[in-house]
Amino acid sequence: MRKTKNMNTKLLKISAVLAASLLAIGLAACSAGGGGDERPAGASDAAALIETQPSGADEAAKLYEQLMQKENEVLSADSQLWEKLFLSASKESPMIEDGSNYGDFLLATLEGAKDKFTAQELETLKTGAEQIKQIEDKLAALEQEFPGCGSTPSQGGESVDAQSAGMTSKAEGTEKFPSFNGKDLDGNDVSSDELFSNNTVTVVNFWFTTCKPCVGELGELEALNQKLADKGGAVVGINSFTLDGDKAAISEAKSILEKKGVSYKNIWFGSDSEAGKFTSKLYSYPTTYVVDSSGNIVGQPIVGAITSGEQAKKLDALIDEAIANSGR
Repeated sequence: MRKTKNMNTKLLKISAVLAASLLAIGLAACSAGGGGDERPAGASDAAALIETQPSGADEAAKLYEQLMQKENEVLSADSQLWEKLFLSASKESPMIEDGSNYGDFLLATLEGAKDKFTAQELETLKTGAEQIKQIEDKLAALEQEFPGCGSTPSQGGESVDAQSAGMTSKAEGTEKFPSFNGKDLDGNDVSSDELFSNNTVTVVNFWFTTCKPCVGELGELEALNQKLADKGGAVVGINSFTLDGDKAAISEAKSILEKKGVSYKNIWFGSDSEAGKFTSKLYSYPTTYVVDSSGNIVGQPIVGAITSGEQAKKLDALIDEAIANSGR
């Protein structure tokens, strides 16, 4: 899918797909079945999973991951319709609140854009959203009965597949973080040269507003920012919806950041800038880069949420390396 500058941030809406691990990043290409069957792919399998009662924490964690994958399949099976939904809803889409059911979020978004769809399209989307609602209810029940069962994803944590959002490929490795002249969400000027040179290390987190795992890790990133402050470093967020200074997107992002108690700087820049082009090639969300004081990217990016122990360990190692590079 090709993107124009004006549609760049809107096309990211379809990326609000939940995955259990990096194994789910490369979604298989699925299409809606023929013969007038409106059920999402794997509907019967999902129903069976929802009825499953695990006997212990290990079984609960496995079931949690299977349910997350089923949620992925629902959205990928009709990806063009979901894309149309988010493009139609645009900035009128409600925000995901803490503790909210993702199916309710999708149903509310659909209600606000129902005049954009045929009766058959509405039925397909509604059926999918209701199935996701059931899956989310089961996930919440599992978390209540087996606390932490959803916070130990296999290899790399939760992430959001961004390829279906029109992103063409994984960002190519680069030694230098692309330079930019942008602003923070309060309108203050921010340049990459000053940002990186003033810090011993800068942890750059790419996220967007309706990405559940992105929002879910904001608290951990805030704690990390406070920890890095003692070492002369900082966390910086880049919300992809806010590129080009989109006022509505900035307002939504600021609202979520305030609710999550985030104090670290969030910035935006032009989508046609080098940093903007770099952002458009990201493969999944959230993605976190570690940058040293010279503006060099250290190691490989952390793809997926940093909330798992393995991800946090990788991130800490990159931070230590960046600080060592700074020589301060």
